[in-house]
Amino acid sequence: MVSEPVIAKGTTHNKPTAACAAGFTLIELLVVIAIIALLLALLFPVLRSAKERAYRTVCMSNLRQLTLAWIAYAEEHDGKIVRGYPYGQHTGELYQEGWAGEAFIPQYSSSRDELLANPAKGALWPWIQDVDVYRCPRGRKGHFLTYGTVAAANGSLVEGTYLTDNTDFDRTSLGRRVGSTVLRLTRLTEIVSPPAGQRAVFVDRGQALWYNKDFVVEYLYPRYFNDNPPPIHHSDGVTLSMADGHAEYWKWKGNETLEVPRRIASGNREFLVEQYFQPRTEDGLYDLKRLQKAIWGRLGY
Repeated sequence: MVSEPVIAKGTTHNKPTAACAAGFTLIELLVVIAIIALLLALLFPVLRSAKERAYRTVCMSNLRQLTLAWIAYAEEHDGKIVRGYPYGQHTGELYQEGWAGEAFIPQYSSSRDELLANPAKGALWPWIQDVDVYRCPRGRKGHFLTYGTVAAANGSLVEGTYLTDNTDFDRTSLGRRVGSTVLRLTRLTEIVSPPAGQRAVFVDRGQALWYNKDFVVEYLYPRYFNDNPPPIHHSDGVTLSMADGHAEYWKWKGNETLEVPRRIASGNREFLVEQYFQPRTEDGLYDLKRLQKAIWGRLGY
């Protein structure tokens, strides 16, 4: 005769229940998987949003640093604004150094090491000796320079914004004045109306062009130009800096702005499909006019 096992006094003996012995049922397992999938679906957008905010924070910090260097340069050169072309310009026998320098041209620097070894890093390099500040982390692959000055900041000669029959002593065309607003800026003292906090200097265009170019938006016409589509790099918006040193993020208001037809050319560069694009919707025109006012100080039409 086999006797029952003796259980020591003060201890408990728990037999596994049928449910525990059986483990999870298939339905219970599917429910757990569904809950995990739902949590991940809720979490991923939050993580993407947090990552985008981090990129945007870095980008705006870069824009502020570049603008402060832009101001410092002018203050050390009797108020004269650095040339808006990033790689410099030859005008006759005169050479004007660009703010970024030829080292940032993709064809000249195929790697970060080549860029660092190239001494031609531009007029702002004495103030910002960090190549990462010249590039947004969301910039196009293969582009070491993604920021550009706007044309009004001593840049391209845009129709209706400068005096064609008058130049100053260093052969830089003077900006046309409308009331108290100087359209094309060549000196800090010209930034009066609107004030410095409302005049754009740098914009994150997300790419560098192989040729010497700033960010051009027309003054006389309500339209975008061929190689300057509205930049879209941060949650359907754009980052830019103002002449007082602060940076802003603008979320585009119009779906039309986001849907401007674009094409990708060689060197991973973005262009308009056509030579020009003129918005037709109220929100699309609002975005364009807001950008034109920040660049030129006013509308020319």
